[in-house]
Amino acid sequence: MDNKLFTPGPLNTKLIVKEAMLHDLGSRDKEFLEVVREIRDELLNIAEVTREEGYDVVLMQGSGTFGVESVISTALPGNGHLLVISNGAYGDRIRQMSEIYQIKTTTLSYKENIVPPFEDVEEILQNDDSITHVAIVHCETTTGIFNDIENIGRIAQKYNKVYIVDAMSSFGAVPIDIYELGIDFLISSSNKCIEGVPGFSFVIFKTNTLEKCKEHARTVSLDLYSQWMGMRKTNQFRFTPPIQVVLAFNQAIKELITEGGVTKRAERYRQNYQRLIEGTEAIGIKTYLDKNDQGYIITSFLFPDHPNFDFTVFYEKLHQRGQVIYQGKLSDTNCFRIGNIGQLYPNDIDNLILAIEEVLKEMNM
Repeated sequence: MDNKLFTPGPLNTKLIVKEAMLHDLGSRDKEFLEVVREIRDELLNIAEVTREEGYDVVLMQGSGTFGVESVISTALPGNGHLLVISNGAYGDRIRQMSEIYQIKTTTLSYKENIVPPFEDVEEILQNDDSITHVAIVHCETTTGIFNDIENIGRIAQKYNKVYIVDAMSSFGAVPIDIYELGIDFLISSSNKCIEGVPGFSFVIFKTNTLEKCKEHARTVSLDLYSQWMGMRKTNQFRFTPPIQVVLAFNQAIKELITEGGVTKRAERYRQNYQRLIEGTEAIGIKTYLDKNDQGYIITSFLFPDHPNFDFTVFYEKLHQRGQVIYQGKLSDTNCFRIGNIGQLYPNDIDNLILAIEEVLKEMNM
């Protein structure tokens, strides 16, 4: 039996999703190209935007980071200026990408447990009209915090800035009004809340924004504009596609629709989160974030304040019981993380809590 993955991805997936990979197709086969077309259409449906409203979607080989980098390296013109709003490792990664490409970059940095105030964003946009683009992570997987993409989106629209949202760990399970928030580029990946397997990312975007990026690309393989041109004409990838991953994702979308779409998946994840919080509180394990800021995708927990606690031992003992949690990535606090997305249900959370109790007893805590 597979381990239970209490991680932010890769995730436990349905057997029928895995079985979808047991087929060989050519990358130019009509059958495969039809699957790509279907996925692109369904992603727009999930996002509740249409091509008639001026949106489209591109699939990009590689992990979610590849998708983010394709946007950063393509969307910014030579004289562009990116404002990065960061309160974790993934916001910092966007800053790093921008600086690597020698894009003028301003960063608003916050501690990992602080939701960046939209007033700060407005202040900096008021004072620096050279900024052309604004980028933020929605669910910062470093902690599980939900950032205020709504108010920041309204500020970006007010000042006519291109708005980039990394929705890696939220799209498909957290409602996002792309149209209302004026999001120009939204990035996610195949192995998160839609519950596929790793292998590609996707970008949902305003077509009139990407049309202006024809000569901006700073790489060959991550040229988002050229990838879009190919897919718009033929639904083909420019380079070898992850065929089996695409087939699995197509099935994963069908499973999402069967479950009841974003609303029902969010409901299940919220139930998992609530059960997790109740169970850990009963044991005495404390969360890192204030509950008002905590999302329901992944939760950071403080190391227990006990001389016998050793995370490596704790992790391994849970792993031996088939329960896989996630190490923390905080800059100045010792934490571990527990995700409750993927093919997880409240009874799986209950089993994890029982395993944690057993392990803590074995560690004489």
